[in-house]
Amino acid sequence: MNCYYPEYFDQFQCIAGACPDSCCKEWTVDIDSQSAEIYRKLPGALGEEIRSFLAEEDGATVMTIQNGRCPMWRQDGLCKIQAQLGHDALCKTCREFPRLTHDYGDFVEYGLELSCPEAAKLILADLQKDLVCKQARECGEGEYDRALMEILRETRKEALDFLRISPYTPGQTLAILLLYSHGVQGWIDGAEAPEFLPEKLLEIAINNGKSADIDGFISFFRELEILTPEWKTRLAQGAAGERTELSLPLMGYFIQRYWLQAVSDYDLVCRVKLGVAGCLLVSLLGGDLLRTAQQFSKEIENDPDNVEAILDGAYTASALTDLNLLALLLQS
Repeated sequence: MNCYYPEYFDQFQCIAGACPDSCCKEWTVDIDSQSAEIYRKLPGALGEEIRSFLAEEDGATVMTIQNGRCPMWRQDGLCKIQAQLGHDALCKTCREFPRLTHDYGDFVEYGLELSCPEAAKLILADLQKDLVCKQARECGEGEYDRALMEILRETRKEALDFLRISPYTPGQTLAILLLYSHGVQGWIDGAEAPEFLPEKLLEIAINNGKSADIDGFISFFRELEILTPEWKTRLAQGAAGERTELSLPLMGYFIQRYWLQAVSDYDLVCRVKLGVAGCLLVSLLGGDLLRTAQQFSKEIENDPDNVEAILDGAYTASALTDLNLLALLLQS
């Protein structure tokens, strides 16, 4: 099994109490069954305290938040469980975050979550190179469509290569990639492989992306689940301030993370729209790029219902039509 990592993966180090937005804030923590069993049997005052905050939700064990924080979070920003019992005593969620694992059976891709501020610094620093294969081990067979995966891996590389060398503006570059995803979708659906012609795709984008609905676009996100008051306020303010430049490293992150996931349902376009919409929203809200992108990820990517709403909305929401997205991109 080949294991692929972004070049910045090993540079990540949790800064614990110095973190400006801890992963212990706002989120209800899912406790894996093995950790839950250990916590339920843990003797002493710590065991009693942990059990007092465990709850069952939808057949799973969770650590409920108290006053906006995980109850195991100490005033110095460190975790009581880790401080007293060591790192290995943490539940799987806390041990692994912000590390991502996409296991396809015969190969694995690793990454970092944009919702972690320290990881976001590495992700947004610049356009990273292709994932690096660092190790190989025995594996089973991947249970996926081999021909489809070959298409996805080939076209993802082409998209990322273009992102790195594009001579166009960031908005034009993302518009070209959005239209390219439709060509790839046609290939997935049985048409011939598309020829990647950026100039022609840009011409199509300019001819079609003429009327942008900024308010409708931001309103779409106001209707999703909202985790923090700060995010609600930012969405309520809309594009009131100066928008930031569209981030190509951010789009590169979305492409690396989501492009191959189309192997699960043969649907690439909705995932590319997720990335384009994320870049647009971060740009429109303005402010500090790193903070806004990290907030977007925390509110959207870490909420499966919100991700699903965007994937569905790619075909049903007027805010996420090709015409509106292209117009928003070309106005940037």
